[in-house]
Amino acid sequence: MFDHRKLGRELGLFDTDPLIGAGLPFWLPDGAVVRQGLEDFVRTLERRAGYRHVYSPVLGRRELYELSGHWAHYRDDMFPPLSMGEDDQLVLRPSLCPHHAVMFRSRPRSYRELPFRMAELGGMYRSERSGVLGGLTRVRAIQLNDGHIFCTPDQVAEEARGALELIAVAYRAMGIVPSRYRLSLPGGGGKYVARPELWERATALLVRVLDELGVPYEEGVGEAAFYGPKIDVQVVDAAGRESTLSTVQVDFHQPEQFDLHYIGPDGARHRPVMVHRAIIGSVERAVAHLVEQHGGAFPAWLAPVQLAVLPLGGEQEGAARELAARCLELDLRAEVLGADRGSLGARVRDARSAPYQVVLGPREAADGSLAVRLRDGRRLDPLPAAEVLERIAAKVRAHAVDLW
Repeated sequence: MFDHRKLGRELGLFDTDPLIGAGLPFWLPDGAVVRQGLEDFVRTLERRAGYRHVYSPVLGRRELYELSGHWAHYRDDMFPPLSMGEDDQLVLRPSLCPHHAVMFRSRPRSYRELPFRMAELGGMYRSERSGVLGGLTRVRAIQLNDGHIFCTPDQVAEEARGALELIAVAYRAMGIVPSRYRLSLPGGGGKYVARPELWERATALLVRVLDELGVPYEEGVGEAAFYGPKIDVQVVDAAGRESTLSTVQVDFHQPEQFDLHYIGPDGARHRPVMVHRAIIGSVERAVAHLVEQHGGAFPAWLAPVQLAVLPLGGEQEGAARELAARCLELDLRAEVLGADRGSLGARVRDARSAPYQVVLGPREAADGSLAVRLRDGRRLDPLPAAEVLERIAAKVRAHAVDLW
């Protein structure tokens, strides 16, 4: 495996600068392509699973986080409030869930609307100490793939199971294999909401889901969220350090704090349950793991350059640029590495991260055929250019891990 910080800079994906500050990386053009591809993928995955996407502000009044419990249990990891007046303090949010709870209660809800699945790719901010910051895995500004499901108590297990299944779909497309699943429970001297009966109920639901799916897991005492237990999907980095990438949580606490309710079939008010889930976790940590997992050779649908076009000489430059233009029409990312970039062998090496390469010589330019070289070393027989491009585009659309 690779160090994502070093390789990310070498590949031109992301970097940092003292003027911006530690723990605040910026995305370079190729990194922005990877990030956008990942965000588009997970949004589509969520939309097809019945989620409604929202946007919420990155700031909230201090009272919001006092109500949610973050101020009491999580204050040390939050940035200091911004004073806007004697009785008006704004806080950079450490989490999206209080905002989503407020959005759910913005109008009356019926049981017919449940489960109500809400998702957002939104920024959240944590006052991490400089000693724990590292590349993209531990940062101060996080773009989180967050989601909350507001459901009846009878729907909790099915919704938690559905979230775990979405995580599995995403991991297959990204080529990620989890190191283990952890059932994260309270303990270890941490600050937790003191409602034992709710903890027991939520834990029993998550255990049921894990058992029904046949997922082996280990208990992690002291790793729960302050408001409830969770299933954490763990991955291991290049240095052997384990971290959480995705999570599913059951929360009875915040629906009570925000007085959330829906009207049941009996006409009475009932309390929903809140299922928190992050399919790919933070975009930063997901990209860091992908860089290390694949060494920069991303699955074709995520690769910054999907097709490298190498004209043999200057006479084929025009045909190469026409081919790149055809790729744009199919939403494929192509780059022409002309003869001015060095020998053919040097250009082939420069393009080694691209999943597909084609060399255009006089014959290919004349008859419109392409002989594809795959990143894994395979060389394919010449085929008509239209057939090659459509096949590559189909693999990209399907988020396939295999190249051909």
